[in-house]
Amino acid sequence: MVPLTTLDYPGLLACVLFCQGCAWRCRYCHNPQLIPARGEQEIPWAQVLAFLQRRQGLLQAVVFSGGEATLQGGLVPAMQQVRQLGFRVGLHSAGIKPWAFAWALKATDWVGFDIKALAEDAELITGVSGSGKANWRSLEHLLASGVDYECRITVHWHLLDAERLWQIGQRLHAFGVRNLAVQLVRSERMYDPSLPRVAAPADVSELWQCLEQLFPCFVLRTD
Repeated sequence: MVPLTTLDYPGLLACVLFCQGCAWRCRYCHNPQLIPARGEQEIPWAQVLAFLQRRQGLLQAVVFSGGEATLQGGLVPAMQQVRQLGFRVGLHSAGIKPWAFAWALKATDWVGFDIKALAEDAELITGVSGSGKANWRSLEHLLASGVDYECRITVHWHLLDAERLWQIGQRLHAFGVRNLAVQLVRSERMYDPSLPRVAAPADVSELWQCLEQLFPCFVLRTD
């Protein structure tokens, strides 16, 4: 649990709850300790609720992150409890299981949604067959739900070049996405430590300008 953040829910003071477990093995994942089903620093839910009760009137939102939060069977009831305490509910997800993601949307106020790659290329990043289809199917659920969102693409230049990133941007625009963030990978700790550090293309600034023109809301995060 991160008790206070101004970054993880737009415009609100929030805390972040990192849910243990993920079914994908994204090579650039910077939270590899959260991938196993059980972790070494688990916090009982009753303790989390007690913390939130003490922060009523101070915090404004609670963000469920991961790992992959939608793999937790107790996620939606937990979100409902958080709402009953008066907090807004945020969710960070890649939509690993589209049906579970769609269910969680019913209890969510805002989503930070991770797009891994084009659907046909996602397995190169996640290591899991069918992950791209699930990722983009969940995006369809998100856009149909009317829930506020930010779509995010994490870029490791060894796995995603500028041309392919532009193709993703064009496809997202065609899907109806209007809010996109590109975040450059944090390379100090990754699930696959053998990934080489690759410099950004020399003309990458032109790509950022093109994406900025394509999306009404475009953000570039470099740290």
